[in-house]
Amino acid sequence: MGKVLVLGGTRYFGKRLVDLLLQDGVHEVTVATRGTTKAAFDHPVIRRTVDRTDEGSLRSVAAAGPWDVVFDNICYSPGEAEAAIRAFDGHVGRYILTSTLSVYGFGASPLVEEDFDPYTYERKSGDRDDFDYGEGKRQAEAAFFQLAEFPVAAMRIPIVLGPDDYTRRLHFHIERVMKGTPIGMPNPEAAMSFISSAETASFLRWLGGSELRGPINASSEGTITLRSLMELIERETGKPALLQAVTDPGDASPFGVGASWYMDISKARAAGYRFSSLQEWLPDLIRNIAQGRG
Repeated sequence: MGKVLVLGGTRYFGKRLVDLLLQDGVHEVTVATRGTTKAAFDHPVIRRTVDRTDEGSLRSVAAAGPWDVVFDNICYSPGEAEAAIRAFDGHVGRYILTSTLSVYGFGASPLVEEDFDPYTYERKSGDRDDFDYGEGKRQAEAAFFQLAEFPVAAMRIPIVLGPDDYTRRLHFHIERVMKGTPIGMPNPEAAMSFISSAETASFLRWLGGSELRGPINASSEGTITLRSLMELIERETGKPALLQAVTDPGDASPFGVGASWYMDISKARAAGYRFSSLQEWLPDLIRNIAQGRG
């Protein structure tokens, strides 16, 4: 890839991406963040401070290029997207946006890339506080694909799980089962996609080195119902899960979807990427968290 910029690379899969790029030993890697999270890397990395919400700050980082690839893990609104488009115009060879399964909303699964078309979606102006998470990402994609003159790809991912998940969504379920406290889950039979933080980073690195453009789904092979997920947790903890259809908001599962919600990954598979299956990593992750190692 050459000269690479990672916007948001000091925690979770962003940090894993930086580690992978550094291990390659052939890229000049710059990490640009607010500077509030100090992450240690095993190899030299260039660090820059950027205010993602300030166009002038973005322009300063862009001018330090030209960049062969920019990975943007921290764009959540059309305002941020439009600022990046203006800032990096003429300074980037390829732009990779981290997006989400949430752009699809709920509908018939499996969801394919064409189920949300950012090229024709009605664009609106605004910043993070003006949209919910899913709409903010829809609008960011729409801005990039309708306005950017440089090549853009958007990685759409489901919920990311890993021992390094600072949101502790899987931890929430395991800890509540271990304590015997209720979990609000309206539809345990709903099937979902997941992806590990390690594979998210691996896929991003692969996508950055490819020539793919446009939206592309990425998730582990296979789906799992929420009931089966809870059964895995019960098996590892030796305790029953107390699932309730209706609970107080504080007890509601972060995975508490009302219907199946998973994506089709045929496009990425056809382009040559081989995903791991859920069963290759999810049971081990649950076991490690239950045993205090995650």
